[in-house]
Amino acid sequence: MPTFTALDGTRLTYHLLGDTKDTADAGEVTDAPPLVCLPGGPLRASSYLGDLGGLAARRPLVRLDLRGTGESERPRDASSYRCDRLVDDVEALRRALGVERLDLLGHSAGANLAVRYVERHPERVARLVLVTPSVMAVGVDIAPEDRLAAARLRKGEPWFDVAYGALEGITQGRATPEAWEVIGPFWYGRWDAAAQALQVADAVEKNHDAIPVFAGEGAFAPEATRAALARCTAPVLVLAGETDVAAPPGAMAEVAALFPAAELVVQAGASHHPWLDDPAAFTAAVERFLG
Repeated sequence: MPTFTALDGTRLTYHLLGDTKDTADAGEVTDAPPLVCLPGGPLRASSYLGDLGGLAARRPLVRLDLRGTGESERPRDASSYRCDRLVDDVEALRRALGVERLDLLGHSAGANLAVRYVERHPERVARLVLVTPSVMAVGVDIAPEDRLAAARLRKGEPWFDVAYGALEGITQGRATPEAWEVIGPFWYGRWDAAAQALQVADAVEKNHDAIPVFAGEGAFAPEATRAALARCTAPVLVLAGETDVAAPPGAMAEVAALFPAAELVVQAGASHHPWLDDPAAFTAAVERFLG
């Protein structure tokens, strides 16, 4: 896998999927700009993103393994896992790719890193895609009822009653490790074999020791970030899942409103992993936005 060196000497890995050559209408072959993808978790190996539902067949993808995850090295300084400090790794990747500006995608917790990158390097972002984004970096509050309302769209599924009861407990401050396991089906539009496999992999693909550092003190400055996003000139797509309890559509509308001209797409029947729930709908929305 291609590697590059971060500012502190940590060796980082990225995965290139798809063809970087594109055939234009006139028949000439041109370089197709890659879409740089920042994984969530937080600090989960990028492998769970796969080819984003086949998007790699339409646009080359660069999946970054954040430091200490996947095939990237663990840093000597554990405090460098903090979200704001990871911005330097994204900028080092841009330089390694040799591009002036990035088309950037952040999923879930990776969206926090994406918006902090926009905040610090606005001139380096051509287009921004936020997929079911976490809202820690921008300080949007998500009401418990909004999460429960999204969950109730799944009523009637065989696992619903037990999972909904656990989710109610979590929203009321009674979270337990068992409750987090029980609500797993809510993260996916279909609780099928593929979703269950992705959920099992979640436990082994994360750098659990680093997770508390990612959102530690100093990682986020919501007021400053919101002010920077209000000046963002890059086109922005916020893609939400209709039934996503982690990032309900109402909260995603608030995220989109932070930008001067962001587009909100709510994917029907999708949850927190929309490329898995309906690959065709997901890839069509992202490809149309990227042009």
